[in-house]
Amino acid sequence: MSRKIVLSTVRKSMVKFAMAAAVAAPFGVSAAWQPSKPVEFVIPAGTGGGADQMARFVQGIVVKHNLMKQPIVILNKGGGAGAEGFLYMKGAKGDPHKIIITLSNLFTTPMGTGTPFNWKDLTPVSMLALDQFILWVHADTPYKTAKEYLDDVKKANGAKKMAGTGAKQEDQIITVAIEQSTGGKFIYVPFAGGGAVATQLVGKHVDSTVNNPIEAVAQWRAGGLKPLCIFDAKRSIYTKKVTINQAWSDVPTCKEGGLDVQYQMLRGIFTTPGATQDQVNFYLDLFKKVAATPEWKEFMETGAFNQTTMSGAAYVKWLEQAEATHKDLMTKAGFLSK
Repeated sequence: MSRKIVLSTVRKSMVKFAMAAAVAAPFGVSAAWQPSKPVEFVIPAGTGGGADQMARFVQGIVVKHNLMKQPIVILNKGGGAGAEGFLYMKGAKGDPHKIIITLSNLFTTPMGTGTPFNWKDLTPVSMLALDQFILWVHADTPYKTAKEYLDDVKKANGAKKMAGTGAKQEDQIITVAIEQSTGGKFIYVPFAGGGAVATQLVGKHVDSTVNNPIEAVAQWRAGGLKPLCIFDAKRSIYTKKVTINQAWSDVPTCKEGGLDVQYQMLRGIFTTPGATQDQVNFYLDLFKKVAATPEWKEFMETGAFNQTTMSGAAYVKWLEQAEATHKDLMTKAGFLSK
């Protein structure tokens, strides 16, 4: 056999081996696409809130564990209840070097403001977790249960102030649901983000909030705020003490106190329109690595997150159902015409 024929045979064998290895390789071992420039991580909300904290925490984990070659750049685009961020992503078709972390304004903003945007304009990547909501009051108040506070709200005849992030978004939806369930009335005061909302309550400029756990945990630990109930069907699974005396699992459900209102919020990732499956796979693999770190597990516990995750068809189905649910909630709250 000539040398030429031998080399040709070897090359063909190598090609076949490489093709077979590519097919057999487990997901995420060798990404077909990787960012060639810095990745912009868009937050459709202000600084200090739950989405902002999660995005910046992810950024820190990626840097600490060297999970990607290119850096992540945080961009807060919360104008117009997040419309600024959504339209920015929608207009970046074909540029997969942009991802966005979403909250419920993914649904409520286009419904409530008429912004020409729908979540289907973007490319879904994955659900990172579901975020809880808690009814908070100042630690100096005498209330020991949600019922005690809400009875007082009803007696106050609309004088109590509830602070929340934005208007016609999840915080106000929950506030209206509380009003409809109890017959009490609040003065709803909107702010740019959950950080500002917590600050207003610590300063006693408002009477209560329905902030996410991560947005108020520092103030709770410092003795400035007090959780009255969690808007979930069951108590938190986290039993580690947050304060000297209490863990997240010690916070009763609102239903335990007679307030039958439940609500959880998406913490999900999307990339730009037109992204390929290889590009989506890169981000899926990235966030899988993030979720495997001990820092992420601690973050989930600190913020009392529901650690439900999903991607692909299951994620799309969840989004479709969540959109319908929010349309129904906003209609019942009087934010949309029937």
